[in-house]
Amino acid sequence: MAAAVEAFRFMHHSKRFGCLVYPLLFLITLAVPGLIAQNSTGSGTPAPAQAPAQTQTEPENPQQNQVRLAQEAQARIRARRQARTQRVVEDTYSHKFEVYGGGGYTRFRPGASLQHANEVAWNGGFTDYLWGRLGLTADLRGYYGTAFIPPNPFNIFKPAISEYTAMAGPQYRFVRREHWAISAQGLVGGSKGNFNASSSGVPPGTLIGLWSQGTNFSVAAGVPIDYNLSPALAVRLQPGYWLTTFSGTPQVKNLGFNIGIVYRFGRQ
Repeated sequence: MAAAVEAFRFMHHSKRFGCLVYPLLFLITLAVPGLIAQNSTGSGTPAPAQAPAQTQTEPENPQQNQVRLAQEAQARIRARRQARTQRVVEDTYSHKFEVYGGGGYTRFRPGASLQHANEVAWNGGFTDYLWGRLGLTADLRGYYGTAFIPPNPFNIFKPAISEYTAMAGPQYRFVRREHWAISAQGLVGGSKGNFNASSSGVPPGTLIGLWSQGTNFSVAAGVPIDYNLSPALAVRLQPGYWLTTFSGTPQVKNLGFNIGIVYRFGRQ
């Protein structure tokens, strides 16, 4: 009897529990999808953003295409020209030796009380470039002119005079271009003067105002300007200053120039 009463009570509570659970399960079924969606959008990890649509470049019109092609062609031409110029410069100025020769002109005072005379000249030399732009030059020159003498007891008015120099010193090329170059040259050495009034040497030139015969100290400075005909060949114009000390008196106003041909050979 007691067992029947317990079974009845269990069935009675089960019915009451089922009446409460079933509606609760129904509500949970409706709420769970919304919670899942909310958690997916509001969670700490953001949803991957959609990649922006790629912008498409507008196609070039024919005129723009021609301009771009022309600019690219000009850039290639400039690059090739610069490379060619650099090769020519390296080929030209990598030579170790130079020989040069030609003629020249100078204004020379043949005596302390005499006026300047025009003299023509020959010039030749050799340069060894020891370190890059710096070289050592040996130079030879000869000058020839006519002195103008005032009235004198010997009736000598236009004697021929000449001077010869042998000098050496540094030369530095400070401008190097494809077609031209500029250098600076300083030379030190001696000068020999022939100032006889006549071919026989009688009377001596000092009696009519010329410098005395002999060899004296001299200095020359010049600016060789080369125009390149090829990497190995150039035309040179060299303005210069020449100081002499004939009769122990410095002659400081001897200005002139040399012009000639330069030939380069050997490699540094």
